[in-house]
Amino acid sequence: MGLVVNGERHELAVEPQTTLLEALRTQLGLTGTKESCGQGECGVCTVLLDGAPVLACLTLALDCEGRHVVTIEGLAPDGTITPVQQAFLDAGAIQCGFCTPGMVLSTTALLRETPHPTPAEIGKALEGNLCRCTGYNKIVDAVQRAAAEDCPGAQAGSDHG
Repeated sequence: MGLVVNGERHELAVEPQTTLLEALRTQLGLTGTKESCGQGECGVCTVLLDGAPVLACLTLALDCEGRHVVTIEGLAPDGTITPVQQAFLDAGAIQCGFCTPGMVLSTTALLRETPHPTPAEIGKALEGNLCRCTGYNKIVDAVQRAAAEDCPGAQAGSDHG
């Protein structure tokens, strides 16, 4: 099966039950996509599939045939960080960091669609991403900081079509 991950085309041999999470981590070595609950309850495995956030633990790799996947590694392939990532740093929204890739990818997708989200829209976009460290206030602050910058990272990792 073929798919584009972080702008590069890959041909993978996968079993029908192989999840996108397994393919990314084991076959492509992209460990920024975290593995936790395996049931779609925590959001740490969030990636962008054709620009939309999906849970890689619930997405079959075969269902991604011919599609574009962006992982946290693909947001800033040149080694610089995106405005969203900078906002998370500036707001102190990164503690243990386990949830951060999923939060950043969900935020990036949100700000592409809604450049100036309300607190309710932020809550809705991040509702599937669990954080056990920050209490969410700093994360919401980071999203609001990124939105205030008017440069929500859409320019990085946006090759989905």
